[in-house]
Amino acid sequence: MKIDRDFHMMKGDDEFSYAENSRIQRRAILTTRPMVEKAIRETCRDIHPQSLIIVDLGCSFDTSTLLFVSEVITTICENRNNAIEESAMEIQFFLNDLPSNDFSHIFQSLEQFEQLTKQHFACRGLQPPPYYVAAMAGSFYTRLFPSNSVHFFHSSMSVMWLSQVPENLDGSMNEGNVHIGPTTPSMLAKLYQNQFEKDFLQFLRMRCKEIVPRGRMVLTLTGRRSKDVFDAGRTTIGFELLSQGLRTLVAEGRVEKEKLDSFNIPIINDLLDISDIQLFEMDGNCMDDSEPVEGPAAAQATGQSTSAALRAATESLIASHFGDSILDELFTLVTRYFTSYIESEVEKSTITIITLYLQAKH
Repeated sequence: MKIDRDFHMMKGDDEFSYAENSRIQRRAILTTRPMVEKAIRETCRDIHPQSLIIVDLGCSFDTSTLLFVSEVITTICENRNNAIEESAMEIQFFLNDLPSNDFSHIFQSLEQFEQLTKQHFACRGLQPPPYYVAAMAGSFYTRLFPSNSVHFFHSSMSVMWLSQVPENLDGSMNEGNVHIGPTTPSMLAKLYQNQFEKDFLQFLRMRCKEIVPRGRMVLTLTGRRSKDVFDAGRTTIGFELLSQGLRTLVAEGRVEKEKLDSFNIPIINDLLDISDIQLFEMDGNCMDDSEPVEGPAAAQATGQSTSAALRAATESLIASHFGDSILDELFTLVTRYFTSYIESEVEKSTITIITLYLQAKH
């Protein structure tokens, strides 16, 4: 599996696309908004840039991509007479993701976004600053920008994706699992942790070269409250039910056991100067908050939406390893297992997210 080549969120806007199944990601942006607003205010106060360079790392292409852009513009507009000096400051946004990301989806939405932004601020009697949006394709584990060029880095729900499946992990070590599961040996869980530490240090080294003195960085990633690496709430459950679906297909002769044993998803839920660190508990329900479903149909609807969200994030990796002929059958099983789990759970599962607010040294 080559992450730079094989991995991307599902493109387009159909029922299984990432654009239609990224409510958790949008919820994370809204949950951590106060910390992003604080970072923007303090960056502008301390640096007074004429052109503010902002980078969203691992932006993908769902509605939360432009939601972040909107939140930054709003913060600057509302604070021009306070922490942010009234001036002709311009904003340059760079949206970063792997080359396989559906950047065209973002830019096809940009004209409508600009019109809605203009109308929104006009209704409030505000004038948004000039802003520009560009793409920067490449892995955030490599250098992306010139030295001392970026004022503010942001990343939400992306840095927990590893650069590769952990080194020294072979097919016999995690039999029947696609990730860290109940039967995963502790030695293998340590390999995931080691890979995360290696990747995260590399990520910070790259950003420290690119960020200006007194620049800021806000990173949000999934985490866990428990010290138990096998317990990360709804995130752990999703990968375990995906493993269960693949084990069912192995039992039915639809998938080779060796194929399952050699497949591992490169993601971890773990943990410059740290200005602030916060933990948030988010509802793990992938349903649209504006369309609540009650009664017996709720578990089925939640199971379908959660399975679709998992598919949107992992389909590219599954298809590259197993082929795409099993996808519909696999996620029909995952939907059934999710529904059964939701019907039987005693306490509603949540997703823990960790937000780090980092400041570059002077």
